[in-house]
Amino acid sequence: MTNQRPRIVELSDIEPNRRRGGDLRAMLSPATVGSTSGFMGVALVQPGDRIGEHYHPYSEEFVYVICGELEVDLDGEPCPLRPEQGLMIPAHMRHRFRNVGKVEARLVFHLGPLAPTPQLGHVDTEETPAEPVAEPVGAVGGAASGDAGSAHRRQGRS
Repeated sequence: MTNQRPRIVELSDIEPNRRRGGDLRAMLSPATVGSTSGFMGVALVQPGDRIGEHYHPYSEEFVYVICGELEVDLDGEPCPLRPEQGLMIPAHMRHRFRNVGKVEARLVFHLGPLAPTPQLGHVDTEETPAEPVAEPVGAVGGAASGDAGSAHRRQGRS
């Protein structure tokens, strides 16, 4: 038996995280709902924007594309990713998402299992430009914030 209770979280209640490009929202996470086996979120990626290359040493990542035209680089190999497609990214695989279309791309992501600590769960393998992409009219949320409940470390790339 568990002490956990079901929780509903609104996208607009989660502050955007734009540190890696795109607008990442960790909606259902240890910090937001007390999850213990993984976390789920939504990524909003504007045309021409990207989510910088990174990998997860402890977790598989599951992605479902709601809308938009993306290209995902998997260990440097580009692969098209379209609406109504799912993708499983194995642990340790470098990946980067790029919006190659003309409209906002929306994708749902889930990672599991959780890393032993949040700091160990995510490794950036490239720098992401600091200048934000203009928000679309009617965008949900506000200014960039911290990391939606998980800290990450930078790793330079040779």
